[in-house]
Amino acid sequence: MVSVTYITHDGAETAVDVPVGHTLMEGAIQNGVDGIEAVCGGNCYCGTCRIYVARDWLDKLVPPEAEELAMIEAAEDDAPNVRLSCQVPVTEDLAGIHVTTPEFQK
Repeated sequence: MVSVTYITHDGAETAVDVPVGHTLMEGAIQNGVDGIEAVCGGNCYCGTCRIYVARDWLDKLVPPEAEELAMIEAAEDDAPNVRLSCQVPVTEDLAGIHVTTPEFQK
């Protein structure tokens, strides 16, 4: 298990333990974290699981693939630290990571 802190756009924090091998999206959904809809169930089709990763953690994530980058572009989100949480597997290296959800999501 790895500790992950999800922060909503208004600053509310929820710290949860997520199993290694799950995605950041799965950790949020399984723990009732506000701000991650995941309409497509983690298939990289909807962009409703977008998160902003604290910059000091970006190098520890698997790099985004073309499909993820295309979905982020379609969402017109040009933040340099945006990722789709369904595409970020949890590894031991992510212990203590903080991610923030966008304002439009519930």
